[in-house]
Amino acid sequence: MISVVHLGLVDYGTALRLQQRLVELRKEGRLDDVLLLLEHTPVITLGRNAKTTNLLASPQQLASRGVELFECDRGGDVTFHGPGQLVAYPIFDLHGFPSTQASRKNLGAIEFVRLVEEVLIRVCETYTIATERVPGLTGVWTRSSESKPQSKIAAIGIHISRGVTSHGFALNVNTDLDFFNLIIPCGITSKPVTSMKKELGRNLSIHEVATVAARTFAEVFRKEAVRVESLEALNYRIGVPVKPPAELQRLHKEEETFWA
Repeated sequence: MISVVHLGLVDYGTALRLQQRLVELRKEGRLDDVLLLLEHTPVITLGRNAKTTNLLASPQQLASRGVELFECDRGGDVTFHGPGQLVAYPIFDLHGFPSTQASRKNLGAIEFVRLVEEVLIRVCETYTIATERVPGLTGVWTRSSESKPQSKIAAIGIHISRGVTSHGFALNVNTDLDFFNLIIPCGITSKPVTSMKKELGRNLSIHEVATVAARTFAEVFRKEAVRVESLEALNYRIGVPVKPPAELQRLHKEEETFWA
């Protein structure tokens, strides 16, 4: 089962600490697979393979735009997160997902990334946006046409520790694309960035897209997805003592100040 928690608007530092705590609990077998769905306050993150030359803005420019800067342990280069962008953090134990490869028993990193890409492709398809993979690259792109170039609509960066995943994807829904001028997104200069809003010419409900994403995760990963109303409820569901660990309880209280 996948427990789905909608967190609303959360700053990156809080979400990072929350992921780390949930990963610990998942490794200990104290909770089921969890899918966090949220938006971030403006932040630029540098993955393990990030090149400083792909960050185009100075600290002063970032401060003037209200953009934080974080280094993190996900894969990939530099990317932006902000309001209007759906971020999904699956805390999954890959030992519980069978591999499609005869040589493996459980899902490997590459298979996991391809399944996450499939989730994104199906979500975009629900909104009549045709997307595809690009050989040699990670993420999802719109299909090019005579009037539109192939553009990146979603980025993926993950971390796996002892089979448990963290980080995930960022899907541009109503994202202010001007923020991407502060960076070279994922270090790719040949393809622009787009959003669902830009492709469709209208705003979308982030909550609705998040609901579609949760349902699609369940379809692609072939597990039941159940919405959990809060972190306290999540903690209760999994048989951990009703009173959450002090750190998790504190983080949840901090989160509430960032909810939309």
